[in-house]
Amino acid sequence: MAAHVDPLVVGRVIGDVVDLFVPTVAVSARFGAKDLTNGCEIKPSVAAAAPAVLIAGRANDLFTLVMTDPDAPSPSEPTMRELLHWLVVNIPGGADASQGGETVVPYVGPRPPVGIHRYVLVVYQQKARVTAPPSLAPATEATRARFSNRAFADRHDLGLPVAAMFFNAQKETASRRRHY
Repeated sequence: MAAHVDPLVVGRVIGDVVDLFVPTVAVSARFGAKDLTNGCEIKPSVAAAAPAVLIAGRANDLFTLVMTDPDAPSPSEPTMRELLHWLVVNIPGGADASQGGETVVPYVGPRPPVGIHRYVLVVYQQKARVTAPPSLAPATEATRARFSNRAFADRHDLGLPVAAMFFNAQKETASRRRHY
């Protein structure tokens, strides 16, 4: 009988982005008709708009969603690790993060310049409602670079994540781009 190996460990999300944790909340994500599974490949053109991210839980539970690219600008030299792609706070349990929370940093889709990049969605359960800090204005690559999930969670007393998932993306050639 084969032992189950956590895809977050295999994909080095545990270690590169977050510490080992026990998932306690179910999360599902999809780009249009494409459901995300850990390690699946998503074309950047399909991920141009924010995914629907449904976080289970009671309506009075509140969650924070962070999406980063730990491989920016290159998997072999991730000098901008973790590039922040999206930050939403005060998401009620049972709600879609893209519609039910307060966006602190607007969504920017994957734009991997070289290699295969991991895009990590991390969910934290909040202890109380967050008074959202102002968004990064203007949200530029420089202001989004070198974000740290660990430091963010520590600074905002979020503790360990309650869920995480990741997908992979790589640069598309112009002739292969498809929009759904």
